[in-house]
Amino acid sequence: MAAAQRMVVIGANAAGMSAASQARRLKGAGDLEIVALERGGHTSYSACGIPYWIGGDVTDAGDLIARTPEQHRERDIELRLHTEVTELDPDRGRVRVRGSDPASETWLGFDHLVLATGARPLRPPLPGIDAPGVHGVQTLDDGRALLDDLEKTETARPADAPRRAVVIGAGYIGVEMAEALIRRGYRVTVLDRAEQPMTTLDPDMGRLVHEAMCRMGIETVTGATVTAVAADRDGRARAVVTEDAEHEADVVVLGLGVRPETGLARAAGLPLGDSGGLLTDLAMRVRGRENIWAGGDCAEVLDLVSGRTRHIALGTHANKHGQVIGTNIGGGYATFPGVVGTAVSKVCDLEIARTGLLESQAASAGLRFVTVTVESSSRAGYYPGAAPMHVKMLAEHRTGRLLGVQIVGREGAGKRVDIAAVALTAGMTVEQMTSLDLGYAPPFSPLWDPVLVAARKAAAQVRRAGTH
Repeated sequence: MAAAQRMVVIGANAAGMSAASQARRLKGAGDLEIVALERGGHTSYSACGIPYWIGGDVTDAGDLIARTPEQHRERDIELRLHTEVTELDPDRGRVRVRGSDPASETWLGFDHLVLATGARPLRPPLPGIDAPGVHGVQTLDDGRALLDDLEKTETARPADAPRRAVVIGAGYIGVEMAEALIRRGYRVTVLDRAEQPMTTLDPDMGRLVHEAMCRMGIETVTGATVTAVAADRDGRARAVVTEDAEHEADVVVLGLGVRPETGLARAAGLPLGDSGGLLTDLAMRVRGRENIWAGGDCAEVLDLVSGRTRHIALGTHANKHGQVIGTNIGGGYATFPGVVGTAVSKVCDLEIARTGLLESQAASAGLRFVTVTVESSSRAGYYPGAAPMHVKMLAEHRTGRLLGVQIVGREGAGKRVDIAAVALTAGMTVEQMTSLDLGYAPPFSPLWDPVLVAARKAAAQVRRAGTH
Protein backbone atom coordinates (compact mmCIF):
# COMPACT_ATOMS: atom_id res chain seq x y z
CA MET A 1 0.00 0.00 0.00
CA ALA A 2 1.40 3.40 -1.02
CA ALA A 3 2.20 5.86 1.72
CA ALA A 4 -0.15 8.80 2.14
CA GLN A 5 0.85 12.01 0.44
CA ARG A 6 1.27 15.17 2.51
CA MET A 7 -0.46 18.45 1.75
CA VAL A 8 1.08 21.41 3.56
CA VAL A 9 -0.97 24.63 3.76
CA ILE A 10 0.64 27.92 4.75
CA GLY A 11 -2.06 30.23 6.06
CA ALA A 12 -5.20 28.96 7.79
CA ASN A 13 -7.82 31.45 6.72
CA ALA A 14 -10.20 31.56 3.75
CA ALA A 15 -8.16 30.13 0.86
CA GLY A 16 -5.97 27.81 2.89
CA MET A 17 -8.66 26.13 4.94
CA SER A 18 -11.11 25.98 2.04
CA ALA A 19 -8.42 24.06 0.16
CA ALA A 20 -7.73 21.80 3.13
CA SER A 21 -11.41 21.10 3.78
CA GLN A 22 -12.21 20.37 0.15
CA ALA A 23 -9.21 18.05 -0.24
CA ARG A 24 -10.25 16.23 2.92
CA ARG A 25 -13.79 15.77 1.59
CA LEU A 26 -12.36 14.11 -1.51
CA LYS A 27 -9.51 12.16 0.07
CA GLY A 28 -9.56 10.02 3.19
CA ALA A 29 -7.03 10.49 6.00
CA GLY A 30 -5.22 7.32 4.91
CA ASP A 31 -4.61 8.72 1.43
CA LEU A 32 -3.75 12.34 2.24
CA GLU A 33 -2.15 13.85 5.32
CA ILE A 34 -3.03 17.56 5.67
CA VAL A 35 -0.93 19.91 7.78
CA ALA A 36 -1.99 23.57 8.04
CA LEU A 37 0.42 26.14 9.46
CA GLU A 38 -0.85 29.45 10.85
CA ARG A 39 1.30 32.10 12.50
CA GLY A 40 -1.71 33.67 14.23
CA GLY A 41 -4.17 32.25 16.71
CA HIS A 42 -7.38 32.15 14.64
CA THR A 43 -8.66 30.30 11.57
CA SER A 44 -11.39 30.76 8.97
CA TYR A 45 -12.63 34.19 10.03
CA SER A 46 -14.12 37.13 8.17
CA ALA A 47 -11.68 40.04 8.17
CA CYS A 48 -14.30 41.95 6.15
CA GLY A 49 -16.54 41.91 9.21
CA ILE A 50 -14.08 43.65 11.54
CA PRO A 51 -15.41 47.20 10.90
CA TYR A 52 -18.92 46.01 11.78
CA TRP A 53 -17.61 44.46 14.99
CA ILE A 54 -15.94 47.75 15.87
CA GLY A 55 -19.12 49.66 15.04
CA GLY A 56 -21.35 47.39 17.13
CA ASP A 57 -23.32 45.60 14.42
CA VAL A 58 -21.50 42.39 15.42
CA THR A 59 -21.34 41.96 19.19
CA ASP A 60 -18.94 39.03 19.49
CA ALA A 61 -15.74 38.25 17.58
CA GLY A 62 -16.80 34.61 17.57
CA ASP A 63 -19.60 35.51 15.17
CA LEU A 64 -16.93 36.29 12.56
CA ILE A 65 -15.38 32.81 12.80
CA ALA A 66 -16.75 30.34 10.26
CA ARG A 67 -14.87 27.32 11.62
CA THR A 68 -12.77 26.99 14.77
CA PRO A 69 -9.40 25.22 15.04
CA GLU A 70 -11.11 22.40 16.93
CA GLN A 71 -13.61 21.90 14.12
CA HIS A 72 -10.82 21.67 11.57
CA ARG A 73 -8.95 19.14 13.71
CA GLU A 74 -12.10 17.03 14.01
CA ARG A 75 -11.91 16.69 10.21
CA ASP A 76 -8.46 15.11 10.34
CA ILE A 77 -6.61 18.31 9.50
CA GLU A 78 -3.47 18.79 11.58
CA LEU A 79 -3.57 22.48 12.43
CA ARG A 80 -0.57 24.18 14.03
CA LEU A 81 -1.28 27.67 15.35
CA HIS A 82 1.39 30.25 16.24
CA THR A 83 3.65 28.53 13.74
CA GLU A 84 5.61 30.49 11.17
CA VAL A 85 7.21 29.32 7.94
CA THR A 86 10.57 31.00 7.48
CA GLU A 87 11.77 29.45 4.20
CA LEU A 88 10.47 27.56 1.17
CA ASP A 89 12.60 24.93 -0.57
CA PRO A 90 10.51 24.05 -3.65
CA ASP A 91 13.14 21.90 -5.34
CA ARG A 92 13.51 19.59 -2.34
CA GLY A 93 9.83 19.68 -1.44
CA ARG A 94 10.09 21.11 2.07
CA VAL A 95 9.45 24.21 4.19
CA ARG A 96 11.31 25.48 7.25
CA VAL A 97 8.99 25.82 10.24
CA ARG A 98 9.38 27.77 13.48
CA GLY A 99 7.05 26.95 16.35
CA SER A 100 6.53 28.57 19.74
CA ASP A 101 10.24 28.28 20.49
CA PRO A 102 11.97 30.91 18.27
CA ALA A 103 15.29 29.09 18.60
CA SER A 104 13.92 25.81 17.25
CA GLU A 105 13.31 25.36 13.52
CA THR A 106 12.63 22.15 11.62
CA TRP A 107 12.06 21.15 8.01
CA LEU A 108 8.66 19.77 7.00
CA GLY A 109 8.36 17.88 3.72
CA PHE A 110 5.43 18.13 1.32
CA ASP A 111 3.99 16.45 -1.75
CA HIS A 112 1.62 19.38 -2.32
CA LEU A 113 2.21 22.91 -1.02
CA VAL A 114 -0.58 25.48 -0.80
CA LEU A 115 0.48 29.10 -0.40
CA ALA A 116 -2.36 31.04 1.23
CA THR A 117 -0.24 33.66 3.00
CA GLY A 118 -2.73 36.48 2.42
CA ALA A 119 -1.81 40.15 2.23
CA ARG A 120 -0.12 42.59 4.56
CA PRO A 121 -1.55 46.04 5.37
CA LEU A 122 0.46 48.99 4.18
CA ARG A 123 2.21 50.75 7.05
CA PRO A 124 4.43 53.52 5.70
CA PRO A 125 7.76 54.15 7.50
CA LEU A 126 6.70 57.47 9.04
CA PRO A 127 7.80 58.93 12.38
CA GLY A 128 5.41 57.76 15.10
CA ILE A 129 3.58 55.23 12.93
CA ASP A 130 4.21 52.46 15.49
CA ALA A 131 3.18 54.52 18.52
CA PRO A 132 0.50 53.19 20.89
CA GLY A 133 -2.88 54.36 19.66
CA VAL A 134 -2.13 53.63 15.97
CA HIS A 135 -4.05 50.60 14.73
CA GLY A 136 -4.32 48.43 11.64
CA VAL A 137 -7.42 46.28 11.17
CA GLN A 138 -6.22 43.21 9.28
CA THR A 139 -6.78 40.41 11.81
CA LEU A 140 -9.11 39.56 14.70
CA ASP A 141 -6.27 40.37 17.09
CA ASP A 142 -6.00 43.81 15.45
CA GLY A 143 -9.72 44.32 15.94
CA ARG A 144 -9.56 43.26 19.59
CA ALA A 145 -6.66 45.65 20.25
CA LEU A 146 -8.52 48.54 18.65
CA LEU A 147 -11.73 47.79 20.57
CA ASP A 148 -9.82 47.64 23.86
CA ASP A 149 -8.16 50.96 23.09
CA LEU A 150 -11.47 52.62 22.17
CA GLU A 151 -13.14 51.35 25.33
CA LYS A 152 -10.29 52.72 27.48
CA THR A 153 -10.57 56.09 25.76
CA GLU A 154 -14.33 56.17 26.18
CA THR A 155 -14.12 55.20 29.86
CA ALA A 156 -11.46 57.79 30.62
CA ARG A 157 -13.41 60.69 29.11
CA PRO A 158 -16.67 62.26 30.34
CA ALA A 159 -19.58 61.28 28.11
CA ASP A 160 -19.92 64.83 26.79
CA ALA A 161 -16.20 65.32 26.08
CA PRO A 162 -15.24 65.17 22.40
CA ARG A 163 -13.39 62.09 21.24
CA ARG A 164 -11.40 62.35 18.02
CA ALA A 165 -10.29 59.70 15.55
CA VAL A 166 -8.19 60.03 12.42
CA VAL A 167 -8.38 57.45 9.65
CA ILE A 168 -5.45 57.44 7.23
CA GLY A 169 -6.65 56.22 3.84
CA ALA A 170 -10.05 56.51 2.16
CA GLY A 171 -10.43 53.14 0.48
CA TYR A 172 -12.89 50.42 1.48
CA ILE A 173 -11.45 49.82 4.95
CA GLY A 174 -10.96 53.55 5.55
CA VAL A 175 -14.56 54.55 4.85
CA GLU A 176 -15.97 51.53 6.70
CA MET A 177 -13.86 52.34 9.74
CA ALA A 178 -14.95 55.99 9.54
CA GLU A 179 -18.55 54.81 9.81
CA ALA A 180 -17.73 52.51 12.73
CA LEU A 181 -16.05 55.35 14.65
CA ILE A 182 -18.83 57.85 13.89
CA ARG A 183 -21.30 55.35 15.33
CA ARG A 184 -19.21 55.16 18.49
CA GLY A 185 -19.50 58.92 18.93
CA TYR A 186 -16.10 60.03 17.62
CA ARG A 187 -15.37 63.12 15.58
CA VAL A 188 -13.77 61.52 12.56
CA THR A 189 -11.26 62.93 10.11
CA VAL A 190 -10.31 60.89 7.04
CA LEU A 191 -7.05 61.76 5.30
CA ASP A 192 -6.17 60.62 1.80
CA ARG A 193 -3.56 61.86 -0.64
CA ALA A 194 -5.69 61.09 -3.72
CA GLU A 195 -7.86 63.62 -5.51
CA GLN A 196 -11.03 62.00 -4.15
CA PRO A 197 -11.82 59.18 -1.70
CA MET A 198 -12.37 55.66 -3.03
CA THR A 199 -9.76 55.39 -5.77
CA THR A 200 -11.55 52.20 -6.81
CA LEU A 201 -13.96 54.66 -8.45
CA ASP A 202 -13.29 57.27 -11.10
CA PRO A 203 -12.70 60.73 -9.54
CA ASP A 204 -16.09 62.08 -10.62
CA MET A 205 -17.85 59.25 -8.75
CA GLY A 206 -15.41 59.57 -5.84
CA ARG A 207 -16.49 63.20 -5.54
CA LEU A 208 -20.05 62.04 -4.82
CA VAL A 209 -18.71 59.90 -1.96
CA HIS A 210 -16.64 62.84 -0.70
CA GLU A 211 -19.64 65.17 -0.63
CA ALA A 212 -21.81 62.57 1.12
CA MET A 213 -19.16 61.87 3.79
CA CYS A 214 -18.87 65.56 4.57
CA ARG A 215 -22.67 65.80 4.93
CA MET A 216 -22.47 62.90 7.42
CA GLY A 217 -20.09 64.90 9.57
CA ILE A 218 -16.95 63.02 8.50
CA GLU A 219 -14.23 65.57 7.80
CA THR A 220 -12.68 64.25 4.59
CA VAL A 221 -9.38 65.81 3.54
CA THR A 222 -8.09 64.83 0.11
CA GLY A 223 -4.74 65.69 -1.42
CA ALA A 224 -3.31 65.23 2.08
CA THR A 225 0.18 63.76 2.43
CA VAL A 226 0.76 62.38 5.94
CA THR A 227 4.28 63.11 7.20
CA ALA A 228 4.19 61.85 10.80
CA VAL A 229 2.16 60.76 13.80
CA ALA A 230 2.81 63.11 16.70
CA ALA A 231 3.01 61.60 20.20
CA ASP A 232 2.33 62.99 23.66
CA ARG A 233 4.73 62.88 26.63
CA ASP A 234 3.82 59.24 27.27
CA GLY A 235 4.62 58.27 23.67
CA ARG A 236 0.99 57.75 22.66
CA ALA A 237 -0.36 59.09 19.37
CA ARG A 238 -2.05 62.47 19.84
CA ALA A 239 -2.26 63.83 16.26
CA VAL A 240 -1.61 63.05 12.61
CA VAL A 241 0.59 65.55 10.84
CA THR A 242 0.27 66.37 7.13
CA GLU A 243 2.20 68.83 4.98
CA ASP A 244 -0.48 71.44 5.67
CA ALA A 245 -2.02 70.75 9.07
CA GLU A 246 -2.10 68.76 12.30
CA HIS A 247 -5.21 66.71 13.08
CA GLU A 248 -5.82 65.82 16.74
CA ALA A 249 -6.54 62.19 17.51
CA ASP A 250 -7.31 60.00 20.50
CA VAL A 251 -6.93 57.04 18.17
CA VAL A 252 -5.49 56.58 14.66
CA VAL A 253 -6.65 53.87 12.24
CA LEU A 254 -4.73 52.83 9.15
CA GLY A 255 -6.75 52.12 6.02
CA LEU A 256 -4.09 52.36 3.34
CA GLY A 257 -4.78 49.08 1.60
CA VAL A 258 -2.77 45.87 1.38
CA ARG A 259 -0.07 44.19 -0.68
CA PRO A 260 0.38 40.45 -1.35
CA GLU A 261 2.36 38.69 1.40
CA THR A 262 4.81 36.94 -0.91
CA GLY A 263 8.22 37.49 0.65
CA LEU A 264 8.80 33.75 1.05
CA ALA A 265 7.71 33.08 -2.51
CA ARG A 266 9.97 35.80 -3.88
CA ALA A 267 12.95 34.44 -1.95
CA ALA A 268 12.23 30.98 -3.36
CA GLY A 269 12.17 32.28 -6.93
CA LEU A 270 8.47 31.65 -7.57
CA PRO A 271 6.86 33.78 -10.33
CA LEU A 272 5.24 37.05 -9.27
CA GLY A 273 3.15 39.57 -11.19
CA ASP A 274 3.37 43.34 -11.40
CA SER A 275 1.62 43.82 -8.05
CA GLY A 276 3.85 41.26 -6.33
CA GLY A 277 1.19 38.54 -6.24
CA LEU A 278 1.86 34.93 -7.20
CA LEU A 279 1.05 33.96 -10.77
CA THR A 280 -0.94 30.77 -11.29
CA ASP A 281 -2.60 28.83 -14.09
CA LEU A 282 -6.36 28.33 -14.26
CA ALA A 283 -6.12 25.39 -11.84
CA MET A 284 -4.46 27.75 -9.29
CA ARG A 285 -1.15 25.92 -9.67
CA VAL A 286 1.86 28.23 -9.42
CA ARG A 287 3.23 28.67 -12.92
CA GLY A 288 6.05 26.28 -13.66
CA ARG A 289 5.43 24.16 -10.53
CA GLU A 290 3.42 20.95 -10.63
CA ASN A 291 2.92 20.57 -6.88
CA ILE A 292 2.73 24.16 -5.58
CA TRP A 293 -0.57 26.03 -5.49
CA ALA A 294 -1.53 29.56 -4.47
CA GLY A 295 -4.80 31.31 -3.72
CA GLY A 296 -6.40 34.18 -1.87
CA ASP A 297 -4.86 37.58 -1.26
CA CYS A 298 -1.30 36.42 -2.06
CA ALA A 299 -2.20 35.62 -5.68
CA GLU A 300 -3.01 37.65 -8.75
CA VAL A 301 -6.11 36.82 -10.78
CA LEU A 302 -7.07 37.19 -14.42
CA ASP A 303 -9.23 40.21 -15.19
CA LEU A 304 -11.77 38.92 -17.71
CA VAL A 305 -12.40 42.41 -19.09
CA SER A 306 -8.86 43.66 -19.67
CA GLY A 307 -7.19 40.27 -20.11
CA ARG A 308 -4.48 41.22 -17.59
CA THR A 309 -3.71 39.89 -14.13
CA ARG A 310 -4.64 42.01 -11.11
CA HIS A 311 -4.38 41.81 -7.34
CA ILE A 312 -7.83 41.97 -5.75
CA ALA A 313 -8.00 41.10 -2.05
CA LEU A 314 -11.49 39.72 -1.43
CA GLY A 315 -12.74 36.82 0.64
CA THR A 316 -15.12 35.74 -2.13
CA HIS A 317 -12.18 35.02 -4.45
CA ALA A 318 -10.13 33.40 -1.69
CA ASN A 319 -12.81 30.85 -0.86
CA LYS A 320 -13.29 29.97 -4.53
CA HIS A 321 -9.54 29.61 -5.01
CA GLY A 322 -9.43 27.22 -2.06
CA GLN A 323 -12.25 25.11 -3.47
CA VAL A 324 -10.43 24.83 -6.80
CA ILE A 325 -7.09 23.95 -5.18
CA GLY A 326 -8.63 21.39 -2.83
CA THR A 327 -10.55 19.76 -5.67
CA ASN A 328 -7.41 19.39 -7.79
CA ILE A 329 -5.26 18.05 -4.95
CA GLY A 330 -8.09 15.73 -3.95
CA GLY A 331 -8.09 14.06 -7.35
CA GLY A 332 -10.83 16.05 -9.09
CA TYR A 333 -10.61 18.79 -11.68
CA ALA A 334 -11.55 22.45 -11.29
CA THR A 335 -10.49 25.84 -12.64
CA PHE A 336 -10.85 29.48 -11.65
CA PRO A 337 -11.50 31.40 -14.87
CA GLY A 338 -11.02 34.92 -13.51
CA VAL A 339 -12.92 37.92 -12.19
CA VAL A 340 -14.52 41.14 -13.38
CA GLY A 341 -13.53 43.15 -10.32
CA THR A 342 -16.81 43.48 -8.45
CA ALA A 343 -16.80 45.14 -5.04
CA VAL A 344 -19.38 46.82 -2.83
CA SER A 345 -19.12 48.83 0.37
CA LYS A 346 -20.94 51.47 2.38
CA VAL A 347 -20.38 54.41 4.66
CA CYS A 348 -23.41 55.06 6.87
CA ASP A 349 -26.39 55.00 4.47
CA LEU A 350 -24.35 55.57 1.32
CA GLU A 351 -23.75 52.46 -0.82
CA ILE A 352 -20.73 52.30 -3.14
CA ALA A 353 -20.21 49.66 -5.84
CA ARG A 354 -18.10 49.00 -8.88
CA THR A 355 -17.36 46.25 -11.37
CA GLY A 356 -15.19 46.04 -14.45
CA LEU A 357 -12.72 48.74 -15.45
CA LEU A 358 -12.24 52.34 -14.43
CA GLU A 359 -11.44 54.91 -17.12
CA SER A 360 -7.73 54.79 -16.23
CA GLN A 361 -7.67 50.97 -16.39
CA ALA A 362 -9.46 50.87 -19.73
CA ALA A 363 -7.03 53.42 -21.18
CA SER A 364 -4.05 51.49 -19.77
CA ALA A 365 -5.35 48.33 -21.47
CA GLY A 366 -5.38 50.19 -24.81
CA LEU A 367 -9.18 50.24 -25.08
CA ARG A 368 -11.17 53.04 -26.72
CA PHE A 369 -14.39 53.70 -24.89
CA VAL A 370 -17.33 55.98 -24.22
CA THR A 371 -18.70 56.89 -20.80
CA VAL A 372 -22.10 57.99 -19.55
CA THR A 373 -23.35 58.95 -16.10
CA VAL A 374 -27.03 59.03 -15.18
CA GLU A 375 -28.91 60.08 -12.09
CA SER A 376 -31.96 57.95 -11.47
CA SER A 377 -33.99 56.71 -8.50
CA SER A 378 -33.83 53.60 -6.35
CA ARG A 379 -37.62 53.15 -6.56
CA ALA A 380 -40.53 54.58 -8.49
CA GLY A 381 -40.42 58.31 -7.83
CA TYR A 382 -43.88 58.33 -6.24
CA TYR A 383 -43.09 55.46 -3.85
CA PRO A 384 -42.01 56.42 -0.30
CA GLY A 385 -38.28 56.13 0.32
CA ALA A 386 -37.16 56.68 -3.26
CA ALA A 387 -33.58 58.01 -3.22
CA PRO A 388 -31.25 59.29 -5.93
CA MET A 389 -28.74 56.92 -7.48
CA HIS A 390 -25.82 57.74 -9.76
CA VAL A 391 -24.70 55.13 -12.30
CA LYS A 392 -21.61 55.49 -14.48
CA MET A 393 -21.05 53.10 -17.37
CA LEU A 394 -18.10 52.48 -19.70
CA ALA A 395 -18.60 50.81 -23.09
CA GLU A 396 -16.11 49.92 -25.78
CA HIS A 397 -16.00 52.25 -28.77
CA ARG A 398 -17.77 50.79 -31.86
CA THR A 399 -18.45 47.31 -30.40
CA GLY A 400 -20.47 48.58 -27.44
CA ARG A 401 -19.07 45.83 -25.19
CA LEU A 402 -19.68 46.69 -21.54
CA LEU A 403 -16.39 47.56 -19.82
CA GLY A 404 -17.37 48.79 -16.37
CA VAL A 405 -20.03 50.17 -14.05
CA GLN A 406 -19.85 52.29 -10.91
CA ILE A 407 -22.84 53.04 -8.66
CA VAL A 408 -23.21 55.47 -5.76
CA GLY A 409 -26.55 55.83 -3.98
CA ARG A 410 -28.67 54.94 -0.99
CA GLU A 411 -30.59 51.77 -0.12
CA GLY A 412 -30.77 49.36 -3.03
CA ALA A 413 -27.85 50.87 -4.94
CA GLY A 414 -24.99 48.56 -4.01
CA LYS A 415 -26.32 45.16 -5.06
CA ARG A 416 -27.49 46.51 -8.42
CA VAL A 417 -23.88 46.18 -9.48
CA ASP A 418 -24.50 42.42 -9.73
CA ILE A 419 -26.55 43.04 -12.88
CA ALA A 420 -23.48 44.57 -14.48
CA ALA A 421 -21.17 41.86 -13.11
CA VAL A 422 -23.22 39.16 -14.84
CA ALA A 423 -23.34 41.20 -18.07
CA LEU A 424 -19.55 41.67 -17.98
CA THR A 425 -18.93 37.97 -17.38
CA ALA A 426 -21.20 37.12 -20.31
CA GLY A 427 -19.45 39.65 -22.57
CA MET A 428 -22.67 41.52 -23.27
CA THR A 429 -22.91 44.80 -25.13
CA VAL A 430 -24.77 47.75 -23.67
CA GLU A 431 -27.32 47.36 -26.48
CA GLN A 432 -28.00 43.78 -25.36
CA MET A 433 -28.31 44.96 -21.75
CA THR A 434 -31.20 47.26 -22.62
CA SER A 435 -33.33 44.15 -23.29
CA LEU A 436 -32.60 42.45 -19.96
CA ASP A 437 -35.82 41.26 -18.32
CA LEU A 438 -35.24 42.63 -14.83
CA GLY A 439 -37.76 42.45 -12.02
CA TYR A 440 -39.96 45.53 -11.58
CA ALA A 441 -42.32 46.78 -8.91
CA PRO A 442 -42.54 50.37 -7.57
CA PRO A 443 -41.05 49.49 -4.13
CA PHE A 444 -37.92 48.07 -5.80
CA SER A 445 -37.16 50.16 -8.88
CA PRO A 446 -38.49 52.66 -11.40
CA LEU A 447 -40.06 51.30 -14.57
CA TRP A 448 -36.60 51.51 -16.16
CA ASP A 449 -34.00 50.29 -13.70
CA PRO A 450 -31.10 52.77 -13.24
CA VAL A 451 -28.62 50.27 -14.71
CA LEU A 452 -30.77 49.92 -17.83
CA VAL A 453 -31.18 53.70 -18.11
CA ALA A 454 -27.38 53.93 -18.17
CA ALA A 455 -27.19 51.09 -20.73
CA ARG A 456 -29.66 52.86 -23.03
CA LYS A 457 -27.69 56.08 -22.82
CA ALA A 458 -24.40 54.23 -23.38
CA ALA A 459 -25.82 52.39 -26.40
CA ALA A 460 -26.87 55.72 -27.92
CA GLN A 461 -23.39 57.10 -27.24
CA VAL A 462 -21.78 54.09 -28.96
CA ARG A 463 -24.01 54.60 -32.02
CA ARG A 464 -23.10 58.29 -32.21
CA ALA A 465 -19.39 57.48 -31.82
CA GLY A 466 -19.65 54.98 -34.68
CA THR A 467 -20.87 57.64 -37.09
CA HIS A 468 -17.77 59.83 -36.63
